Amino acid sequence: MYLLYTALLGVFMLACAPAFLLRRLFAGRGGMHLLERLGYRPGELPSEPRYWIHAVSVGEVMAAIPLINALRRRWPDLHAVVTTVTPTGARVVRDRLGPAVAHRYFPLDFPGAVRRMLASVRPEFFVALETELWPNFLRALQPRGIGSMIANGRISDRSFRRYRLVRPLMRRILDGVTVFGMQSAEDARRIIALGANPERVIVTGNLKSDALADEPGGDAVWRRLLGLAGGELIWIAGSTHRGEEEPVLEAFERLRRRYPSLVLVLAPRHPERVAEVERAIRARGLASVRRTALPRDRDASAVIVLDTVGELVELYQLAAVVFLGGSLVPAGGHNMLEPALRRKPVVFGPNNGNFREAAELLLTAGAALVVRDGRELAQTLDRLLADSALRVRMGEAAFDAVAGRQGAVRETMELIERFLLPPPRRAVCPDGSGAA
Repeated sequence: MYLLYTALLGVFMLACAPAFLLRRLFAGRGGMHLLERLGYRPGELPSEPRYWIHAVSVGEVMAAIPLINALRRRWPDLHAVVTTVTPTGARVVRDRLGPAVAHRYFPLDFPGAVRRMLASVRPEFFVALETELWPNFLRALQPRGIGSMIANGRISDRSFRRYRLVRPLMRRILDGVTVFGMQSAEDARRIIALGANPERVIVTGNLKSDALADEPGGDAVWRRLLGLAGGELIWIAGSTHRGEEEPVLEAFERLRRRYPSLVLVLAPRHPERVAEVERAIRARGLASVRRTALPRDRDASAVIVLDTVGELVELYQLAAVVFLGGSLVPAGGHNMLEPALRRKPVVFGPNNGNFREAAELLLTAGAALVVRDGRELAQTLDRLLADSALRVRMGEAAFDAVAGRQGAVRETMELIERFLLPPPRRAVCPDGSGAA
């Protein structure tokens, strides 16, 4: 089975190579880091005990940060290696965690690449965020005595349908995972249905619910960085996809007539689309300015286009209201817990298959509203912008709903200690007392 999988993976990689190279060349997505992903990297890591956290891209890295911070506090002699697949994810690792962790690109799932990377990293245990299931990699951990965990695990509707088609293969892959920490009861049910051992599947909640609070006074700092005077109403449209900027800009044009000081911060999900988004703004006769060009004097009506990675979460604290993209188009939605934790009313479209539980949580709490198009978006935002008391009620409801679900970091830490740590480390805390 593994030989067939490896052969098919090789054929797939060869078939995709030309398109992949063209996208890298013309879309400006940075280097491929091919040698590193094949397990070749100059310079070995120091011979110190470490664990390996894998977070595919920006969202997974942000979810991993509170867990990594908790691990550093609990076992300060354990060092972290964090792998990503995307350069944007790597940038967030460097910006948010700095020299506290070592970064690598995750190896391609070929036996040789996996073997070389494991020999370089030498982890005591491995944790993958969400549902990263690489057969050759997971298979290589077991004979080396390296425990593995899926943390913050989730199975989207689309993934569940695909995995069910290869359930016998999935059962063998899942058998190589030591423990599963799943976001919700439905995610747990799905991973068990695919073949995971029910005794090793535990619902821990969503790590993104445990995100750290913003620094006091951070909103004033960000206003200065964006060149804002202080009295503007700010609407943030976060993580938008192609097909969503048009309804967002349509709504902005409508709203500016009633709220002349309204500022729109538009954050495309993929930074390489910034130029495309700017063209869409100009096509409507609107001005725009990139976040990296600020602070400076700007047209008061100019749309601020976020062309950085990892800043959106902090910018939410400025917003009067937040629209979450990936939801007016069939992209599965994006994380609405981040603005909710900052006491912001949240608006999103109907397509939230990847965040169904979070969307239902906020809707049930009266903390979010659903829209179907640009006209409904404008009407809903008009209602919220006109009623500050409503915004406060919805924002408080959002925070209360999410805060009531916190504890995922603690639950995940308990599973790491119980299932992944070697017995000597498991038994003793840094202060010399027995493990909690």
